[in-house]
Amino acid sequence: MMNIQIFGIKKCRDTQKAERYFKERSIPYHYVDLTIRAMSKGELDKVKTAVGLENIIDKAGKEYAKLNLKYIVHDTEEMLLAHPLLLKTPIVRNGSRITVGYQPESWREWD
Repeated sequence: MMNIQIFGIKKCRDTQKAERYFKERSIPYHYVDLTIRAMSKGELDKVKTAVGLENIIDKAGKEYAKLNLKYIVHDTEEMLLAHPLLLKTPIVRNGSRITVGYQPESWREWD
């Protein structure tokens, strides 16, 4: 039994593709819109443990540039909690298994 959570942003093409992937396979999922609700510290800890902090911050994104993070020393974890739009999306979670980005190859193995 899969218990899928998708953390994403509606405008993100990969988030849209991830939602479509699970819809087309009639796999129920819970969508968390990061523009409305940030990840909790506990959720972020699980993701960080699974994939590593550097793999979830979107250094190429608008938010990273807007906050000028390239030039200032910052606590990555604190920034991700305060500014969820810094996260690479989608973050798809199935229990302890977590992927970042559009990764249908990984999701196929979750059945």
